[in-house]
Formats: sequence, structure tokens, C-alpha cells
Amino acid sequence: MKLNPKANLLIPDQQTGPVAFSRTTHLGIGAHQDDLEFMAYEGILACYGRTDQWFGGVIMTDGRSSSRKGPYADWTDDQMAAVRIKEQHQAAIIGQYSFIAQLGYLSKEVRPANEPSVVADLVAILMATQPEVVYLHNPADKHDTHVACLLRCIEALRAMPAELRPKKVLGCEVWRGLDWMLDAEKVPMAVSARPELANALNEVFATQIVGGKRYDLAVLGRRIANATFHDAHASDQETSLQWALDLTPLINDPKLDVIEYTLGFVERLKQDIADRLKRAL
Repeated sequence: MKLNPKANLLIPDQQTGPVAFSRTTHLGIGAHQDDLEFMAYEGILACYGRTDQWFGGVIMTDGRSSSRKGPYADWTDDQMAAVRIKEQHQAAIIGQYSFIAQLGYLSKEVRPANEPSVVADLVAILMATQPEVVYLHNPADKHDTHVACLLRCIEALRAMPAELRPKKVLGCEVWRGLDWMLDAEKVPMAVSARPELANALNEVFATQIVGGKRYDLAVLGRRIANATFHDAHASDQETSLQWALDLTPLINDPKLDVIEYTLGFVERLKQDIADRLKRAL
């Protein structure tokens, strides 16, 4: 499999590339180093310590534009990009990933629709892995690069032969939570197990935490809040939950418009709010 010249590939258990890709059952594709650990922990957890299921990861950009202060305040973009690759390698080793591929694109390079090199890299990885489940950013995310990466992933997934596409494609929480969705439309991801693993993965990314963003606390706090505020009338069934938006219909039907599909969730929320208010007036 040939990727762009800037791509970096790590296989933690030193298996061959064909083995590492073909054994992958759960695949996460994120914009930046740390996105997978924050949004696709369900997949990491499902595969951890197993030999019949494997989590593989793809990072699309080099993360060079991240915020920085403290010991990283004077670091150049090139220095930040280099150390973030190492941090992602460490997370892949801790999480026992099948592989981690960091494609090394600049944010501006993933934003044009159907950008040939970006989509070709994604198609190559998807065809080599043919995963059962894919974790992506969600289309209501408020980070422009996250949204662009999601759209390139949709283009790549739609380019696959229909019979080889994953059974489930999920849009996950990062720069906008999904607790606003109607309960019946949320895809719950239970992530209560192995809190020590979640902590270890989140704490790897020192450039982000020390650099001014306490993602390690915020991600875990959101998961706890999701579990607690999920049901107003029942005791909690989980201590940590993440929500996802089901993207599978968008992949299986290329005629579906991404904007209309996404705004449908918003419109149904709007109607639910109106109905609830009317009942109480």
C-alpha cells in the first residue's frame, strides 16, 4: 500500500503491514493527534487485550498549529508536529493498536472537496483494512478541520465498492457534544470500563495539556456528564458514556446530502422542544 510521502506508519507489535491492516476490525480516522483517544475510545476498549478484534487509527493532519504555552511557548510548528507524532505513537503502544497511520497533511490541504491525494490515502487504508466499524468526526462539530476531514472520509467511504463498506460508521464527539440530539437518535457508546486506560491515553498528549488545554479532564468529564444526564427518571446504568451520530446511511446512499441529513437532527430537536413547551403551556 502506497501513501503520500509525508505519511508515518507505526505497527506497535511489529507485525507486517498486510497483517496489521487486514486484522483491523475497528478503525478510527481523526483530524489531529489525540482525537482518536478522545472520540473513539469505544473502539479502543473493544479491542484492547484481544486477538480477534483490533483497533487501527488514522490521523489526517500534522497538528502543527496547536495552541502552546509554558515549556512549548517558543516551539516552532515543525517541532510541535514532530513531538505530536511521538505522542501519538505512545498512545498507540499503550492502547495496543494494530497500527497508527499519520498522513501528515496541512489543515489547508484536507479542506478542498475531493482532494485527490487525501482521498486516495483514505481509500487505500479503507480497502486494506475493510473494518466492521469506523469512527469519524461528527458533521455538527464546530472545528473546521474536523468537518473537512469528515467530508473527505465520506468521499472515500462512498468510493469503496458497496459490499466492502463498513457495517457501521459513527460520527463522534470532540468539538461539539451530541447530548442535544433526541435520545432515540443518539448512538450510545458505553466507555465505563478500564478508566485507568482512558486516563493513560489522555495524559499522553502533554503538548496539548501543558500547552494550555486540559483535554484530559474535559473528555472524562463529558463522558461522566453524558452518563448522569442521559435519563432523568432512572438510575445510571453506566458511569461513562459517549454519544455518536449514525453516519451509516450517508455512506450507503451517496445521493443523501450531508447538510440536509445533519440538519434533520436539528429540526427534529427543534420540534421536540416546541412540543414539550406546548404541553406545559
